[in-house]
Amino acid sequence: MFLTNSDMVELIELRHALHRAPEISGEERETAKAIVAFLAPSAPDRIVTELGGHGVAAIYDGAEPGPTVLIRCELDALPIEDLSGAPHASQVAGKGHLCGHDGHMATVAALSRGLGRQRPRRGRVILLFQPAEETGAGAAAVIADPKFKEIAPDFSFSLHNKPGLPLGSVRISEGPANCASRGLKIVLTGHTSHAATPEHAVSPIKALARLMPELTALGPGGALEGNYRLVTVTHASMGEPAFGITPGRAELWATLRTLSDSLMGSLCAEAEALVREAASAGGLSVSMDYHDVFHHCENHPEAVAHLRRACDEEGIARGETPPQRGSEDFGLFGLASKSAMFLLGSGEDTPPLHNPDYDFPDDLIAPGARVFMRTIRNLLG
Repeated sequence: MFLTNSDMVELIELRHALHRAPEISGEERETAKAIVAFLAPSAPDRIVTELGGHGVAAIYDGAEPGPTVLIRCELDALPIEDLSGAPHASQVAGKGHLCGHDGHMATVAALSRGLGRQRPRRGRVILLFQPAEETGAGAAAVIADPKFKEIAPDFSFSLHNKPGLPLGSVRISEGPANCASRGLKIVLTGHTSHAATPEHAVSPIKALARLMPELTALGPGGALEGNYRLVTVTHASMGEPAFGITPGRAELWATLRTLSDSLMGSLCAEAEALVREAASAGGLSVSMDYHDVFHHCENHPEAVAHLRRACDEEGIARGETPPQRGSEDFGLFGLASKSAMFLLGSGEDTPPLHNPDYDFPDDLIAPGARVFMRTIRNLLG
């Protein structure tokens, strides 16, 4: 174990401090400052800041040429009230680290202690604290940033805590790991009338009522394999909150989800065709746009092999896992490097992610860091 008791005390204090002061996607300035301050004692060879927004990358160089290994975590919290009641509960109304990103940061920050004491023999390690994962914008912004060119990883690794799995156990498989998804926002526009004369309006009521079940039927879900598609209606609104007005405008939001990027195009085309047909039948104008676009994550066999070896050498129980319905923008790093994400069990009886009472277990920091550090040492010495 490369972490001392003193290290663990400091890492838990870091996580609790981050948990108390959550910042949502795009607003992570103070979180990034806290991370830079925590990394400083390990004397990284370089620290890149404001990467793709508020991203931070700490670079630790080896003495000899070799591959670049990137370990990635996320800076952002969620716009959800923290109702955990923990002593370190969020002090920011309406915001909370309810996905465990505070714990992911503490786990990756733990690596700075080991790398500060012993640099890799060759190559280099990048500890990346990425902004805006929850919106799907962060990884793309980091990769598009000209400063990312000096990072250019050969391998990229990450983890996500997973309620429902035994505490500290690992699940990882080759192939698809997380679904592709995107949010479709639909605006239907006609015109209003007095509620006493609805025949004078062009109302979106029939189109809205028709589209909710029709869009859902495009993606019924089922087994996470092959042509898996899921469409979830997440929001609907129509008209003004008044009894005297026949509505003339409606919004409908739906999340489209597929097992792979290659399946998303056809699902989008079918959904758009349904929307246009319903709008035309109702004499409505329509606009559509996409938000929170996530590419699917694909675990590379070689990267998975390194993580499996690390688990075995560290004596950490591991198993296979099916793809996850949830999306992760980490998949973009796999387009230019051999990448893999593993799931780290946060307990069989813990609340689900994004619940208002979720709190990342401190006991996960050490096993997560051990898997990453063993992987680094095996690859770089």
